[in-house]
Amino acid sequence: MSARDAVIVEAVRAPVGRRGGSLASVHPVDLSAHVLTALVERAGLAPDRIDDVIWGCVQQVGAQSFNIGRNAVLAAGWPQEVPATTIDRQCGSSQQAVHFAAAGLIAGQYDVVVVGGVEAMSTIPMGAALGTDLGFPYPPSVLERYGVTTFNQGIGAEMMAQKWALTREACDTFASQSHARLAAATDSGALAGQLVPVPLADGSVLSADEGLRRGTTVESLSGLKPVFQADGVIHAGNSSQISDGAAALLMMTSAKAAELGLTPIARFHSGALAGDDPVMMLSAPIPATQKVLQRSGLSLEEIGVYEVNEAFAPVPMAWLAETGADPARLNPNGGAIAIGHPLGGSGARIMTQMVHHMRDNGIRYGLQTMCEGGGMANATILELL
Repeated sequence: MSARDAVIVEAVRAPVGRRGGSLASVHPVDLSAHVLTALVERAGLAPDRIDDVIWGCVQQVGAQSFNIGRNAVLAAGWPQEVPATTIDRQCGSSQQAVHFAAAGLIAGQYDVVVVGGVEAMSTIPMGAALGTDLGFPYPPSVLERYGVTTFNQGIGAEMMAQKWALTREACDTFASQSHARLAAATDSGALAGQLVPVPLADGSVLSADEGLRRGTTVESLSGLKPVFQADGVIHAGNSSQISDGAAALLMMTSAKAAELGLTPIARFHSGALAGDDPVMMLSAPIPATQKVLQRSGLSLEEIGVYEVNEAFAPVPMAWLAETGADPARLNPNGGAIAIGHPLGGSGARIMTQMVHHMRDNGIRYGLQTMCEGGGMANATILELL
């Protein structure tokens, strides 16, 4: 039996909407269906060829409950015979969807898979699942182990800033750079090939990321108050934006792509997972990167682009400090501080952005990693074909 692989044939994303912005009234099922439809149309693939849809979503309550992936398939008008599942690895949910799809393709369980994710944070705010009388997710057995009353990502970001001696000015400089890079990518048309404009109820169209704040500087951020600690460095301007968004990728084996007359963009080269301190919570991209590099047999210097999710500025900054990576290769078209972080959709948004950047610039290898609730991280290496 010949060796099987997993390749990405197409990748699209909706422009990310800011909280309460243009996408606030769009149902997350319909937003998901919109990117699913665009994905198969751009690839020229009949939906009945798809073996499964693996969809990431974190707050699976209300409008995002009852297997939103399956509901999106139905809303897209795809054949009801196309199944779907919804997964939660917190912020890395749709990056995990890519890992699951790759494993299924290589193992022979799939030939064609769609992966992606969504989060409508205007509709389903963070912590919505806690607004019930059904109990608290952390029993004493967990909390007593770490001597805390709960886990808080913002406090984790402050802990990272302290551990790696990251000043407020340094974090704000990084944040302003994220906006500047997104502005440059938007104005140059570098994002055009990945974006799927979203028609809105009022007849307008959202065609660009809504969180961009042009002209953001360290000085303009200086008036924002710290959110999590009075003497801290983390504030709204150097944190990821609360957002609405969705993204999707089409994956299959290279043999199936050849059979269907489709040209792959990139190959799933290597993947890894890591767990780290759940109190600090955000540091796992560092060991995840070390693991995926070891598994891949590649050195960091061989990687032409790095995407490290900007959950908070200290996350990619600490990653840079630990890895010694080239800052110019990190999030070259801006990250979640400028674009936004629609939780379950962010892994697919980042991978879509990375795979297009690799193709547009002839970059052979790209590495993506992101922190996840509970102190975890996914890391993925793609190879341009």
